[in-house]
Amino acid sequence: MMAKQWTADEVLNTVRAFQPACILAAAADLDIFTALNAEPMTAESLSAKIGTDLRATTILLDALVALQFLTKQAGRYHITSDAAELLAETSPANVLPGVRHLANCLSRWVQLAGVVQTGGPAERAPSIRGQAADEAAFIQAMNNFSGPIAVGIVAKLQPLSFSHLLDIGGASGTWTIEFLRAIPDARATLFDLPSVIPLAEQRIAAAGLADRVTFCAGDYTVDELPSGADFAWLSAIAHQESRDQNRALYAKICAALQDDGVLVIRDVVMDPDHTSPPAGALFAVNMLVGTESGGTYTFDEYKEDLSHAGFTNVELIHRDEAMNSLIRAKK
Repeated sequence: MMAKQWTADEVLNTVRAFQPACILAAAADLDIFTALNAEPMTAESLSAKIGTDLRATTILLDALVALQFLTKQAGRYHITSDAAELLAETSPANVLPGVRHLANCLSRWVQLAGVVQTGGPAERAPSIRGQAADEAAFIQAMNNFSGPIAVGIVAKLQPLSFSHLLDIGGASGTWTIEFLRAIPDARATLFDLPSVIPLAEQRIAAAGLADRVTFCAGDYTVDELPSGADFAWLSAIAHQESRDQNRALYAKICAALQDDGVLVIRDVVMDPDHTSPPAGALFAVNMLVGTESGGTYTFDEYKEDLSHAGFTNVELIHRDEAMNSLIRAKK
């Protein structure tokens, strides 16, 4: 691949890219889009409604108009129809949790230079919405990211056969739902932190699958996993941990699975030099600023760690440029 020839404008514009991101993130945290979806408002009316400074609110709203999320007519701000669908809480298709989660990531990325100096993760501070709301946004963001592609990913695992799924770190149930829809006679156990389980119960009940799912609260770093499943799913978890931590987790999964059970990992898979795919190299930075020891790994690293934990027949069954590579291993 030919080396990129950078210009001064390209370098500066790369750094300026933070500006629209920060504008959108602030509007999402303040829930401006939901307020304007209810009714168009002047800056005065909106600032009174959401409890913000008038001058600052006016500047933010005008910037949102410039970015074409809003329009401005006779001093009143209106949300565009496509922005309302994606950014108003009242829209079933909204991606606000994903925006808010990425905004929290941004607050850590700006500390990258210090992180590289110390080797430790960035300092965490809650957004204006508070720590509990930030945690909920993270879990719901996983559905924003995974929901649109879940059917296609499950299809890549066909022919698929199991009777009992163990969804480790199952978040709000996105993957449990799609697997149970694919295998109508199967049941599932969803394992995640106690604070997450109510969100999973709510989403799975809404999908009409509550009678097929057992919810198990726990922390895989300290607790044993529930036993008896013949298929374990580990989606977007391995990158949060070091290789040693993953070996311990894989060993717990192996112990929990039935004989001949299968584990599938969905995650980033890097080339041997760890510089490609580019999205994986950037995501490793996200783990650097956000975790104690997470990262992105090559297939050979996954295979070595899974084999060390007792798995066999480790194979890369799908390669993706981002988070959707699939590795299968057998107990």
